[in-house]
Amino acid sequence: MTMGKRTQATALEVRLLREGIIESRHIVQAVVCDDRGRVLTVAGNSETAAFIRSALKPFQALAVTTTGTLERYDLSDRDLAIITSSHKGSIDQVRQVFNILWRADLDPTILQCPTPEGKHSPLEYNCSGKHAGMLAVCQQRRWPLNNYLDRKHPIQQLILGKVAELLRMPAAEFINAHDDCGAPTYVMQLGHMASLYALLASSTNLDMERIVRAMTHHPAMVAGDGEFDTELMRLTPGELVSKSGAEGVQCIGRLGEGLGLAIKVMDGTKRAKHAVAIHLLKQMGWISPSAAESLSEKFATLGKYTRLEVIGELSFL
Repeated sequence: MTMGKRTQATALEVRLLREGIIESRHIVQAVVCDDRGRVLTVAGNSETAAFIRSALKPFQALAVTTTGTLERYDLSDRDLAIITSSHKGSIDQVRQVFNILWRADLDPTILQCPTPEGKHSPLEYNCSGKHAGMLAVCQQRRWPLNNYLDRKHPIQQLILGKVAELLRMPAAEFINAHDDCGAPTYVMQLGHMASLYALLASSTNLDMERIVRAMTHHPAMVAGDGEFDTELMRLTPGELVSKSGAEGVQCIGRLGEGLGLAIKVMDGTKRAKHAVAIHLLKQMGWISPSAAESLSEKFATLGKYTRLEVIGELSFL
């Protein structure tokens, strides 16, 4: 990634206001990059490192789109969308995950993601689509199924290789750890996350273009009704692709322009990343005033007496 002489500017602050009085504060960093890896604007430090968490899922899905797995099992865009998802475990979403396994002649019991508390099957876990996609690739390639989450397993090495290739970095340089679902996740600079989403949105790679099409045409599969990613993509059809990650990570790509935005809330708070995303998308003109208002009503107004306020803006380097 190309860096200017300066890599940081004043971070953003999100304030929880109770009847106009500050009750809590969250510090947030954000960066915008283009598809050549250049940092364009920043709030905080573009070199801040964090786990990308579930914002990695569209790139983990490259294992499915680049190996002939979609064609081998006649998987649809809805299937691909659920592979990228952090879903709510709705009936429609669970059925879509099951469809992937059924088409690949796999039993749901082979899933190694957890069963959510109070639920009956790992199919209902929010990462089950990603796991189903990984298993379908393993089935198609005749790779072992019982240890598909191991870092050294061919499916995980394939995914890491795709990410390393996109960022033009040696795969050995990536620091990894297990995500809550058991699959590897990676530490990245915020600038790297933004660069990945710029590439995803650039329309220069057919495999990533298909992933974007699946996500934007089936936003309800990616998260669910009332969830930020789903609602944002519904309000901006064909304009933005959005994927959240745990611990305050949010990544968004502007389609056709090769621009990516990455956000990290330093204390991991979910509510703050949504408020910042709305604030910055409006600042950059990526969403209309009416879309910003609609999103703010859902994600920045927390209750009758409380709302979120964002202080600060992106700065050019």
